[in-house]
Amino acid sequence: MRSDDVLTAVETGLWQWDHATGLITLDAVAARLMGLPPRSTTLSESAMRARVHVEDWIDLHRVAGMAAAENRTAEVRFRVLARNGSVRRTLRARIHSEGDSGDFALSGLIEEVDGDRSEEGRRSGDWRLSREAFLLDAGRALAEARTTGEVLRVAGRLALPGFTPNGLAVFGVEGERLRVLGYHGYPVETPEDEARVKRLFRLTVGSDYPAAEAIRTGRALYIRSPAEYERRFPEAWQVIRGFGRKAWAYLPLTAGGRTIGAWLAGFPHRVSFTPDERSVLTTVARMLAQALARTHTLESERELSADLQHTMAPLGNPEVPGVQITTRYVPTGGGLQIGGDWYDVIPLPSGRVALVIGDVQGHDVRAAAIMAQLRIALRAYASEGHRPDAVLSRASRFLAGVATGTDARFATCLYLEADPRTGTLDVARAGHPDLAVRLPDGSTTLRPTAGGPPLGVLDEWAYPTTRISLQPEEVLLMCTDGLLETGGHDLHTGWIRLRAVLENHSADDLEKLADSIVQAVHGPPSHRLTGPLTDRREDDIALVMLRRPAPVGAGALRRTVLSVAQAEPARIAEARRQLAGLLRDWSDPEQIDGAVLMLSEMLANVLVHTDSDAMVVAELSGPMGERLLRVEVTDTSDELPHRREPGELASSGRGLLLMECLSDAWGVDPRGDGKTTWFELGEPARPAPTAEGAAGAGAGAGAATEHTSERWDPAIATHVPDTPRATRVAGDLPGDP
Repeated sequence: MRSDDVLTAVETGLWQWDHATGLITLDAVAARLMGLPPRSTTLSESAMRARVHVEDWIDLHRVAGMAAAENRTAEVRFRVLARNGSVRRTLRARIHSEGDSGDFALSGLIEEVDGDRSEEGRRSGDWRLSREAFLLDAGRALAEARTTGEVLRVAGRLALPGFTPNGLAVFGVEGERLRVLGYHGYPVETPEDEARVKRLFRLTVGSDYPAAEAIRTGRALYIRSPAEYERRFPEAWQVIRGFGRKAWAYLPLTAGGRTIGAWLAGFPHRVSFTPDERSVLTTVARMLAQALARTHTLESERELSADLQHTMAPLGNPEVPGVQITTRYVPTGGGLQIGGDWYDVIPLPSGRVALVIGDVQGHDVRAAAIMAQLRIALRAYASEGHRPDAVLSRASRFLAGVATGTDARFATCLYLEADPRTGTLDVARAGHPDLAVRLPDGSTTLRPTAGGPPLGVLDEWAYPTTRISLQPEEVLLMCTDGLLETGGHDLHTGWIRLRAVLENHSADDLEKLADSIVQAVHGPPSHRLTGPLTDRREDDIALVMLRRPAPVGAGALRRTVLSVAQAEPARIAEARRQLAGLLRDWSDPEQIDGAVLMLSEMLANVLVHTDSDAMVVAELSGPMGERLLRVEVTDTSDELPHRREPGELASSGRGLLLMECLSDAWGVDPRGDGKTTWFELGEPARPAPTAEGAAGAGAGAGAATEHTSERWDPAIATHVPDTPRATRVAGDLPGDP
């Protein structure tokens, strides 16, 4: 009797499916079971799919691909539909598949089975929903993992639906060596446990071990019982039998067509490894392999960029007597994390120290290379003793000669020389954001300086130099635009965010303050490891902070210093802004307006009536609510101002009258090489009165001014009313005529 006759007698059909051509061949019995005329038939995949329940077709396709990948025989059930959509019958197919999951060819048998699968179908549907939810969660967790350690932690927490393993291990390949990357559920508590684990660490790809075989062949191994394990791998069984597992699955980890390792799932009970269970394990193994390959690439890039940055970065912050210096560099979140931001701290032969911060255009290897060359050039020019303006001019010519051709680059830069003894800062700026100063009481203000175009834009440019003073307990901050503009901010809102951090954290520990600044932008601790806000890592960040510790016993005050040259009358407006910023929390807004007006008069008097520059020093001291403001304007002219009685149409001569009306005290102190004009304001001890009260007080103020005797000492040209200071503060409101 022929085999065909036997199959026909037991109503079992033959079929073949070539996924590459999309054709399915059925013999006469198989065609009848599919609801077709009982003769040999060839169908397209679409015609076959139309006769099979959609859920079962998906399972059939999945099992066929998995059987091809594992080179084994599989079994699957599917329902055949009538034209009206009802279930005609249920068939069981045993198939042998060859090829791979994307291009397989199968052949096998089809026979009819009992179609009452309602309870089984419900269980299968519930399991399928649970499986899909698990795979979605696992896929999301693995996709979000950014390091190999995070991937292994996710793998260790996997709870497979319906057959949860209690032991997991991930093996990697290093040459011919099999290395355990991570494991879960294998405690090392006794010397015997430790000996077994050490034996696992001595495996090679050629070892007689299931994980090694899975890597060699690229096919999964499913071991359903301890007896099967001992029979197939007797040597490995002596190592793992003490762990008490009952079933094991070893799946190759394949990424990019290359096997990079193996994944072990051990179960505390026997598992039959049905097609659905194998499908879940195979899917998890593929996701795990992709995640490991991705994180390995990321870690390699991070290691490369870290080495490159370490090579190009300063070797460390030098110990500079009299100041504290803290720096940070945070790379961008993409690519090789190599950008053009840099900083440098350069000790100078004169005992001063140069601080440099800059940003080369672009975020690529070329930007990093240009940055390294430019940093070396700047250090060389500074070490030769050139002043800040000359250093930037030479650096601009250097960059214009380096970044030529079709890929020309420019760079912003802020360069300053600091005298640790006096706190004097000589600043030159090339298109870079201005520096900021945190005052001893925590308030923070920008210190705008004169500047020029970025380096490399114009090879011949004279960069101006601005001199400012850093007082004890003040903290200087220099940064690149990445610190300000990250997270959707512009320069203005970025400074607001930065100022809030500076004012709400102590400056006693610059390291902690720098960490707080970086955390506010990227999340902790992004300057060392990846933080939770990595999506904000849009640009590099370079940060330099310098602090002058106060001498022992010195009191804290708020202070600003600014120079106004004869050729820069526009700096008067900047002086007004800085004074207003110094007084932004002053209790009486009218006094702020008066102080700004008096400063304008003092500076205008110097620029109009002398040939010298003006130096402004404004100090705010004392506790909140009882503070004293003192503003001094110093010039090199010996000519003292004279009080005049201007007529109604006069355009000048009212400066001293304004100071007499608006200040609590004022004067002119002769110096050996010039003079200092100053005024003082006391902060009111109570809130400013209402408009009606202000009018009444103004009348009182006028009467007091008219009838109060005055002392005038022409030697020091100081005007001090006899009225007690407390009375004047309460009655003479700034701004009254």
